[in-house]
Amino acid sequence: MEFTDCFPIWNELTDTQRQNLSATVTHRKLEKHAVVHRGNLDCTGLLLVQSGQLRAYALSDEGREITLYRLIELDICLFSASCVMRGIQFEVSIEAEKDTWVWVVPPNVYQTLMEESAAVANYTNELMSNRFSEVMWLMEQILWKRIDQRLSSFLLQESALEGTNTLSITHEKIANHLGSAREVVTRMLRYFQSEGLVKLSRGQVELVNLKGLASLRGD
Repeated sequence: MEFTDCFPIWNELTDTQRQNLSATVTHRKLEKHAVVHRGNLDCTGLLLVQSGQLRAYALSDEGREITLYRLIELDICLFSASCVMRGIQFEVSIEAEKDTWVWVVPPNVYQTLMEESAAVANYTNELMSNRFSEVMWLMEQILWKRIDQRLSSFLLQESALEGTNTLSITHEKIANHLGSAREVVTRMLRYFQSEGLVKLSRGQVELVNLKGLASLRGD
C-alpha cells in the first residue's frame, strides 16, 4: 500500500503538488508505547496511519491522562500538525498502542498545500470538524454518564477493536483512557466481576456477559 493510494484527495492535487508531496513525505515505524507527539512542544506534521494503532490523549498538570480518540489504518491525525492551524491551541499527545507504520507529511509542506489548494483546505476543515465532534462527544460522556456506563462502553469498544473478549490491559491503563483514578476503575471492575459481567486476572479483563455490559451502557 503506497501513500498515493491512501491520501484521500491525491487525485485533486496538481502534478507539481504531487511531486512535492512525494518528495517530502516520510515513512516511519513507531514501536509500541512510543510517543510520537507531545502537545505544543512538537510540530510533528500530518500523520497518516498505514497499519497499527495510535492513541491521542490529553494530559493534565497533575499527570492524569484521558484518551480523546484512536487512529487506526488509513486514519489521519491533524492535531500533530496543529502548528500550521492558525488559532488552534490544543494540547494533544500521541502514542503508538501497537507497532505502527505511518506516513508523515512535514508541517510546512502541508501548510503550503492548504494555501494553494481549495480541496486540501476543505478536506482539512472537514477532518478538524470531525475530530472536534469526537472530543465534544467525549466531554458529554464525562459530564453526563456515570463511571459504570463509561467503563462498560469502553470495554465493549476495546473488545470490538481488538477482536477478542479477553483484553490484555491493566486497571491503570483503563483509568488513563477514561480520565479516572485507578482505584475507581479497580473498584468498578470488581463490582462488574461480582455481577458476573467480567472475569479479572492479572493484567487481563475477560468479558463474560456482553449483553449485560451493553445493557449497563444503555443499549
